[in-house]
Amino acid sequence: MAGERIALLFPGQGSQAVGMGQELAERFPAARAVFEQADEALGFPLSRLMWEGPAEELTLTANAQPALLTHSAAVWAVLKEADLDVVCAAGHSLGEFSAYHAAGSMSFADAVRTVRRRGELMLEGGNARPGTMAAVLGLDDEVVEGVCREASTDDSVVVPANFNTPGQVVISGDVSAVERAGPMLVSAGAKKVQPLTVSGAFHSPLMRVAEGGLQAQLDAIEFRDPAFAVVSNVTAHAVTEAAEARTLLVDQLTSPVRWTQSVQTMLQMGAERFLEVGAGKVLTSMLKRIDRAAEGRGVAVGTADAIEKLMGNGSA
Repeated sequence: MAGERIALLFPGQGSQAVGMGQELAERFPAARAVFEQADEALGFPLSRLMWEGPAEELTLTANAQPALLTHSAAVWAVLKEADLDVVCAAGHSLGEFSAYHAAGSMSFADAVRTVRRRGELMLEGGNARPGTMAAVLGLDDEVVEGVCREASTDDSVVVPANFNTPGQVVISGDVSAVERAGPMLVSAGAKKVQPLTVSGAFHSPLMRVAEGGLQAQLDAIEFRDPAFAVVSNVTAHAVTEAAEARTLLVDQLTSPVRWTQSVQTMLQMGAERFLEVGAGKVLTSMLKRIDRAAEGRGVAVGTADAIEKLMGNGSA
């Protein structure tokens, strides 16, 4: 990895699992300090929930979001001691907050409190106007967008929420609209339409009620220009200024995650190696489906062994 231009990837909700990060805390003092800071900042033992569960409680949006950010921050606390040439970063949904923390825009305490609040606001939004999501496999983005428009009415909407890879789009919206869209997508040629277990219609207009609260939270903390560019979920463009970052993090609540385009942007910026910093390897597995130029360039770095391999011999 010496001399390679690095892009950092930060996972989003769905990658959490009981036991996450425990071995990091046991093996690396810098990581252990992050978990201690999380417990202190939130006023409850998040680390115990991450390591011991129960899984049902960890999966709750207001817990999963700070847990995932904390895991990513713990990994980064160790990795940043290496001499990495980081050219850019991006995070999937929640992971974008982890990316801005890694880039120095937010202190860890502010970041973990912010995503805890974001999770609470999103849950409240889901309770105020119940919605759902579904994964659509095997259709072009434009076809999914067209079906969503056709399935929407004035009082029941469905929209694309995640453009994850070519042929993998997640839709989001009112329950009735998502249910209407399912058979229409199958008729249009979808290989599969898989309902997702979620607490709300994330990245859709149904989350508009959460915007004011998240804006207030971001306005209340110190938010600096990132030390390296962060590619926005909303625009798939590189962001280098704090003011734009704050605005886009709020817009992200109701806008689709343009992950395919974000990875392509990072390649255009010269990324030669992608490090998935945090729980799981979902984003690493997506790389080869997004762009052949990224195939084989991803490394999931979420465990103590993976970190030691990466830093110990300079390769993965």
